Amino acid sequence: MRILFMVQGEGRGHLTQAISLGQILRSAGHDIVASMVGSSPGRIIPAFFEEQILAPVIQIDAPNIIYNAQNGGMNLQKTVFTHISNLPKYLRSLRHIHQCIEQIKPDLIISFYETYGGLYNVMYRSKIPMVCVAHQYLLLHPKFVFPEKSRFNQLLINLNSRSTSWLSAKRLALSFREIQNEEKFGVSVVPPLLRQEVVNLVPKKGNYFLVYMTHHSLSHQIIHWHLANPETPIHCFWDNPDASEEFIFDETLTFHRINGRKYLEMLAGCEALVTTAGFESVCEAMYLGKPVMMVPVPNHFEQECNAIDGVISGAGITSKSFDLSVLLDYLPRHVDQSEKFRSWYKHGRFIFINEIDDLGRKYNLNSRSVTNPESVKTDQKDLTSIS
Repeated sequence: MRILFMVQGEGRGHLTQAISLGQILRSAGHDIVASMVGSSPGRIIPAFFEEQILAPVIQIDAPNIIYNAQNGGMNLQKTVFTHISNLPKYLRSLRHIHQCIEQIKPDLIISFYETYGGLYNVMYRSKIPMVCVAHQYLLLHPKFVFPEKSRFNQLLINLNSRSTSWLSAKRLALSFREIQNEEKFGVSVVPPLLRQEVVNLVPKKGNYFLVYMTHHSLSHQIIHWHLANPETPIHCFWDNPDASEEFIFDETLTFHRINGRKYLEMLAGCEALVTTAGFESVCEAMYLGKPVMMVPVPNHFEQECNAIDGVISGAGITSKSFDLSVLLDYLPRHVDQSEKFRSWYKHGRFIFINEIDDLGRKYNLNSRSVTNPESVKTDQKDLTSIS
């Protein structure tokens, strides 16, 4: 089948999931003909994605979360206001998506929690089946454990998850652990998606903590703890566009620009990972047997849910701040879950191929492949993003 990806570009998780699923589907004879990625001001699509997706990348102006500069938390009011004020631009993006799909003519669309996925289906009544893949769809599962007293937030996040997958043929919910499917809720639970680069790594225990944050405004917390504990080596990856590739704060604290290969190499050799509760980062650490301290971004309900689910799955602990003393206290009692996690993950290739092939048979999709890959590259000249 000719398959088009739609990928939410915020953070790293959805991008790496797309790379991983692309690797799986190509091995089964399918073609990834293009990848549409939602982008926003101040957000740069990492170079590793364009290098590893092996398909034309089409940038689309998309909504994104606005963070407070002071504490790194989500600014809900500003986020909503920005989305409303940019509505005409987003409508143009939807038209552009439609034009690209009309030109590419894929057999199947796979959306990685891209905001436009469900909206496109509703507005254009596309006859092309869409599969929606994300950890967020697990929150629709009746057995998912939410934070206490969060009924309103549950309604909001599940409304968003449903809106990204309106009229989709299937929802695949990525999970840290195996959970029984609930088809009547429209959710099929599947293993995480990890890039082959992660699977190929050989883990070893180092003497440094590795930190990954979704927004560089959170870095002041790391610096504050480090100044009081300079004996603990820390390597931190951030998205600061104004910083150099490697910013050496002092002898035991270094900040790195996001670099997929470098990050994975350092993850394989660290003592533990500290991350802002992104699903993908926690999965990579669990596969490599690295304890995790998950620090949800303030006012970011989805990450609060990820952290609770990660603790239940044995990934590590959760904290409200980047106080690494909490991690130091936890490490002696951590129980390695890598063997159990790897067993669940290894079922993934068969499950994903089977899900896509079943869908192909159900919709009688064309199984043709791209006979001239260069023609796809040429088409990309006409698939420019909206300014």
